[in-house]
Amino acid sequence: MVDAAFERRSGSAAGVADATTERRTTRVAATLVAVAFLAFFLLLPLAVVFVEAFRKGVDVYLAAFGEPDAQAAIRLTLLVAAIAVPLNLVFGVAASWAIAKFEFAGKSFLITLIDLPFSVSPVVSGLVYVLLFGAQGLLGPWLLEHDIRIVFAVPGIVLATVFVTFPFVARELIPLMQEQGNSDEEAAMTLGAGGLRAFLTVTLPNVRWALLYGVLLCNARAMGEFGAVSVVSGHIRGLTNTMPLHVEILYNEYNFVAAFAVASLLALLALLTLVGKSILEWRFGDAISGRTAH
Repeated sequence: MVDAAFERRSGSAAGVADATTERRTTRVAATLVAVAFLAFFLLLPLAVVFVEAFRKGVDVYLAAFGEPDAQAAIRLTLLVAAIAVPLNLVFGVAASWAIAKFEFAGKSFLITLIDLPFSVSPVVSGLVYVLLFGAQGLLGPWLLEHDIRIVFAVPGIVLATVFVTFPFVARELIPLMQEQGNSDEEAAMTLGAGGLRAFLTVTLPNVRWALLYGVLLCNARAMGEFGAVSVVSGHIRGLTNTMPLHVEILYNEYNFVAAFAVASLLALLALLTLVGKSILEWRFGDAISGRTAH
């Protein structure tokens, strides 16, 4: 009886194993489908960008970056990213610390607000700022009276960029902080550390690599944002055009080589961001997993 029951259980377990273990042909087919999808929708477009950028030679490619409008677009893109990313860094750290470490009324609502830019079209978010700060907007007359320009100027571009990028840092930190719990901070406070010191010496070091991941992703999105920035910028050449907007103008003017040259710079920045993120994950992934498990 016991042997029969054991055999039935063994047979059942073997059946489950067979049912959940895919055949080699299935795994190969699934891998080929994934690789083909990535090659067609990711690698091929990237290759086309660089091929078209260098189609007329290196000299023509480099000449595209010598144009004053292109240089102004590059400077503005870097300026916007240099302002938006630190702002999102501060917000992301503060929001994730509050959500992961404390209980308070409206916590779920705050999490929902953090996810809002993922569900709202960037064009809509840019339009909101126009309705608020534009000449016919809610605050427009007051801003005109005090000679303050937000829409069709750098401040509007920064605001739109901050809006579409502020979830990235927080969303990297919140799950990690929640998994780590409060035990390390409580131990530090029992040893005499204050709340701020516990955060700086315990919480922040434990999440520093996730924080860097979020900053990298936030920076990549800030430099590549098009929709929201397009609405609030006014497309003023040499003044309010970022690199993505400059690419659109060049392409519409049939200046394809220059358009793809600037686009290749954006693509290169994105690729470098992903390479940096992958290197950090490979180099420090074990340490992060160890701290999280602890």
